[in-house]
Amino acid sequence: MDLLKETKELCKLYNIKPSASKGQNFLLNSFVYQAIVETARIKSDETVLEVGPGLGFLTMALAQQAKEVVSVELDDKLASLLPSRLKAAGYTNIRLIHDNVLNWPRLNKMPVLNSFKIVANLPYNITAVFLRKFLTGAPDLVSMTLMLQDEVARRITARPGDMSLLALSVQYYARAEYKFKVAAQDFYPAPKVSSAVVHIEIKKEKLLDQEDEKLLFRLAKIGFAARRKMLKGNLLNVIKIKPELILAAMVENKIEEKARAQDLSVEQWLGLLGSLRGYMI
Repeated sequence: MDLLKETKELCKLYNIKPSASKGQNFLLNSFVYQAIVETARIKSDETVLEVGPGLGFLTMALAQQAKEVVSVELDDKLASLLPSRLKAAGYTNIRLIHDNVLNWPRLNKMPVLNSFKIVANLPYNITAVFLRKFLTGAPDLVSMTLMLQDEVARRITARPGDMSLLALSVQYYARAEYKFKVAAQDFYPAPKVSSAVVHIEIKKEKLLDQEDEKLLFRLAKIGFAARRKMLKGNLLNVIKIKPELILAAMVENKIEEKARAQDLSVEQWLGLLGSLRGYMI
């Protein structure tokens, strides 16, 4: 049976009407499912935290590779149909949790995960808070393989010249790589925009302590406050020191005088913080 036909039959059987507000666009391409599993590089002794299992097609593909799949589903109808569907398919290494993943780590009956990978098809409206929560509050997280709106995927994986506060916020904690694009026509119902899969490998080393992390992102917010303006002007508007000290800090970190915030790498932001830390209140 093809995935479109099976998806429509399951939706009809369980009276499921895909909700755009919940990001319920069901993937219909089996090759993409397999590509996601391969991108996540799941080993037989690993645990996967899946967000939004939907109708369970990706869940089953993950379960074929992982030791255990912990799937978190918010929707009442999907959460009620999945246990019997997965059991009928013969899977015994899938644990379903009916909850909002943003309640992490206090999810309903959440097992302790000592080391795990995330695989998720994230709705646009929770992407930023989801990334912040798991990048800063899940010390045992190894990696994330995420399907996102293509525009968001490109922002997260941007390089100097096109950086944003979101890109910096992800790339400070992890190495983010754009993997492949997924056409809108590969979903039911088809969304208005294309999607893409990104792989985010968490950095093992901690670059700054908690207080300096706060200062780093405060500095970055100042820098990105007006994207069209030069970085030195944005900094001088808030950090009340002599202009020559700002310029000296930029020279020290190999930042062009006319650079804008989007031109800086993560390493240059770290260097700039080191140079200006003593002037920040």
